[in-house]
Amino acid sequence: MIPAADAWGPFRSDLDAGERKARLRCLRAVVHLSTGPRGQSLADLLLRAEQDTELLPQALSALTNLDPLDKRRVWASYAALNKPAA
Repeated sequence: MIPAADAWGPFRSDLDAGERKARLRCLRAVVHLSTGPRGQSLADLLLRAEQDTELLPQALSALTNLDPLDKRRVWASYAALNKPAA
């Protein structure tokens, strides 16, 4: 179960499978580009979560446990890429 405060991006409960997969791939790319090898275990979890949504809480936990600077970069980049159109 993912708390409501953490239900953003691919962690939202109201997404269809295709949209969740797209958001997971976007987040995985951001993690890879922002953290390199430091985020490899998170990137692997995000990839596996495309097929097994039971891994979403574990992926969210791994994201939350990133080094603060890495986490800030990932969140900022993901938010910038997914900003609603004006």
